[in-house]
Amino acid sequence: MKIIYYSLTGNVRRFIQRAELSNTMALTEVNKTQEVQEPFILVTGTIGFGQIPDTVQDFLDINHPYLRAVAGSGNRNWGQNFAKASEEIANKYQVPLLMKFELHGNQDIANEFREKVVTLDEDDKQTEAKSYRIK
Repeated sequence: MKIIYYSLTGNVRRFIQRAELSNTMALTEVNKTQEVQEPFILVTGTIGFGQIPDTVQDFLDINHPYLRAVAGSGNRNWGQNFAKASEEIANKYQVPLLMKFELHGNQDIANEFREKVVTLDEDDKQTEAKSYRIK
């Protein structure tokens, strides 16, 4: 499954690199209106006091039908607003919140994320196969 990530400070980019996933796309101001016609997992940081970054929201306005799950990076110093954007996205689009991690995570967290991505991808493929059998 495609992993689309937004990294304002570089922490999310480092986390994605650490997870060693191949099908990734960095979300930027330049490509935020690009249509993605395949299922994806979004990984994002949080800005301000728990807000979804504008670039991420612009992208989701167009591509949310393909969103399958979200994960978020944050700083625990923000207390209840820690990685809050990922919670907001999960609630707004009714998708699973895979995890929240601090800053760029560590190798164990990156490995856990990779495992969750593989599991979600396998579940998505099984659901797709079952829907073809019903017809």
